[in-house]
Amino acid sequence: MSSQPAPARLTDRKRAAILDAAVAEFRQSGYEATSMDRIAASAGVSKRTVYNHFPSKEALFAQILKQLWERSVEGLDLAYRSDRPLRTQLLELVKQKLRLLHDGNFVDLARVAIAATIHSPERAQDMVARMGDREEGLTLWIRAAAADGRLKTKDPLFASMQLQGLVKGFAFWPQITLGQPPLTAAQQQQVAESAVDMFLAYYG
Repeated sequence: MSSQPAPARLTDRKRAAILDAAVAEFRQSGYEATSMDRIAASAGVSKRTVYNHFPSKEALFAQILKQLWERSVEGLDLAYRSDRPLRTQLLELVKQKLRLLHDGNFVDLARVAIAATIHSPERAQDMVARMGDREEGLTLWIRAAAADGRLKTKDPLFASMQLQGLVKGFAFWPQITLGQPPLTAAQQQQVAESAVDMFLAYYG
């Protein structure tokens, strides 16, 4: 799930192996059916080692959700440029988001996360609170463009959520909830261009 270089210390390598094994188990079996025993066996470590790194399955799953969230926002970090057309910059940001939503691993983990949080409102609240600790690059970009007088909005977060809703309505929720296939390249292009044009027609 991570593109980071392999950790050098043995304890860090074991932690990474546990996380990778947990991701695979959660993807294959879902949250409820996954056990710490199965994760330990898959990671090639003892159950005690798993618990040394993560005190519970809940804590392990929370760490995976944290990585999932960080991955979902780490690419959207294109800085606002006052000398470039708004449409060009927004299309780049939206296409980055579409590439992530096209990733099968990301979609599988998101499906597991959503299913798990539905059965545990407390887990959902914790996830939302954790996600709120970090503002997405798209929101920062909209805030900068508004401060520059090129977008008309007093609520960049709301505007960002609207734009992402236009994208996820085609490229995320149908795949997550209805099992529809990922969008083709042509469909991604259509979704990106129409979403950006609708957004700029209102806020531009």
